[in-house]
Amino acid sequence: MNDTVSEKSIGYLSAVSIGIGGMVGGGIFAVLGLAVELGQGKTPIAFGLAGIVALITSYSYAKLSVKYPSEGGTVEFLNQAFGSGLITGGLNILLWLSYVIMLSLYAYAFGSYGSTFFPDSMQSVLKHVLTSVIIVSLTVVNIAGAKVVGKWEEWIVAFKVAILLIFISVGIWSTKSHQLQPTIGANPLQLVAGGMIIFLAYEGFELIANTAKDIKDPEKTLPRAYYSAVVFVILLYVLIAFVTVGNVSVDNIIQAKDYALAVAAEPFLGNFGFNLIAVAALLSTASAINATLYGASRVSFIIAKDGELPEILEEKIWNRPIEGLLITSALTLIVANTFNLNSISIMGSAGFLLIFGAVNASNVYLSQKTSSYRWISITGVVACFVALLTLIWYTLNNSPKDIFILAFMICSAFAIEVIYRRCTGRCIKKIHE
Repeated sequence: MNDTVSEKSIGYLSAVSIGIGGMVGGGIFAVLGLAVELGQGKTPIAFGLAGIVALITSYSYAKLSVKYPSEGGTVEFLNQAFGSGLITGGLNILLWLSYVIMLSLYAYAFGSYGSTFFPDSMQSVLKHVLTSVIIVSLTVVNIAGAKVVGKWEEWIVAFKVAILLIFISVGIWSTKSHQLQPTIGANPLQLVAGGMIIFLAYEGFELIANTAKDIKDPEKTLPRAYYSAVVFVILLYVLIAFVTVGNVSVDNIIQAKDYALAVAAEPFLGNFGFNLIAVAALLSTASAINATLYGASRVSFIIAKDGELPEILEEKIWNRPIEGLLITSALTLIVANTFNLNSISIMGSAGFLLIFGAVNASNVYLSQKTSSYRWISITGVVACFVALLTLIWYTLNNSPKDIFILAFMICSAFAIEVIYRRCTGRCIKKIHE
């Protein structure tokens, strides 16, 4: 027992860094412009609303992580609550597909910011070239071994957070209050939709769950780490949105929404600020792609072990799940180069709202085992459900074609599970009994 405890290497600050790094990966660089397009003068509130849903959900993650610590994280929580049925299998595959969407978002952002260093006439083509190059390059890195890149992750997280804090601390003094006035009328659903379409910018806190078995004093450390990470990022995002809308007109942000954060830095930091944010975005999204590829390939490996994906994904080469990595990368290349930012954000946010709702429901069901207040997790289920309905409402009214894309993604997850079960008869296994 003592040996096991002594081997645990992740303390409170490291766990918080993992959560912050997961959330402030590349999402804020990618979705800020989209959030402003929807929320306009109330964009800070939109980020706050999305953050509240994430914070409530972090309670369920904290309780479940303490009770069921494993590298499976979300996969294990769903297995514990819902057993080996179709719901668990479909949701676990949806989780993997949602990681593919996140990878696509990061790669799309990398291509968008990277293309700004080239003439306008070349940007459209180079965005796709850079998007594809970064996916392929970091897939090769992960196949060869990501230890060297992994050592730089903490430094990259510290760098991008420092840049964002400089952006806030300098830009807040030049904000214009009249640009922060409400501009979207009396329709509160539009504001909620603005928060939920960029909800995927908060999804990374669940990465703490995948390291739970290595956390020191987990009963105290895990809850504090989850709540600290989410609250810090809520404040960070709200302040970034405040500075952005307070310094740049909504029309200008929308016009450059694929690289809005760099444009937002120009009024008070000049061209240097634009380039600084663009470089930070490139480093941030590249590190996020690397970390997510690493994690997503292991999610596919864990799901394969549980019996929900083909056994070939359970095979390892050089102690790495290469097949899962290659399939994940191939799907990412297709999504990142086929869909626009709006479609990617809708798919990713809807996928994680469904999954987070299911995790909250898991903790409701397991509340006696996890020693939880059921009403908090029930509130989380309701919040995720209402948020998802609002996102669907927005999509139906503003981008109806994306409803078919969203429905296809969700139906595909469950269809894969149904077909695979009928062909193989494999059952889902639990790590903790």
